[in-house]
Amino acid sequence: MKKITVYSLVVLFISCAGTTNSDPASVAEIVAESFYQGKEATLKKHTTPEGFSTFSNLQKMFAKPKGSESNFKLIDEVTEGDVAWVKYSTSYDKTPGIFKLVKQDGVWKVTVRDPKEKAPL
Repeated sequence: MKKITVYSLVVLFISCAGTTNSDPASVAEIVAESFYQGKEATLKKHTTPEGFSTFSNLQKMFAKPKGSESNFKLIDEVTEGDVAWVKYSTSYDKTPGIFKLVKQDGVWKVTVRDPKEKAPL
């Protein structure tokens, strides 16, 4: 009986770990909130090294909102293979933002985009 319980718990944890934040919109929301709230560890986890470096430098220029909700709203999302674009709005900024995401080892991560690169949104 103990073996069945242990195996059931292991399967539960594995199945839950594989489904969290697996879509571009969820990752974009996490990155937007962690950026404005100054959560560097979370930001680093959900961005590429280049993306983290850029966001980390920009983060130093913004005041962290105290206890405010992000009110993240997905405006549009386009996925082309291992690249996704997410257009969103938050209460932190009046202008909608656009994130470029790339899939690395099966996980979506926000990255920087080339200044000349056009988003398909």
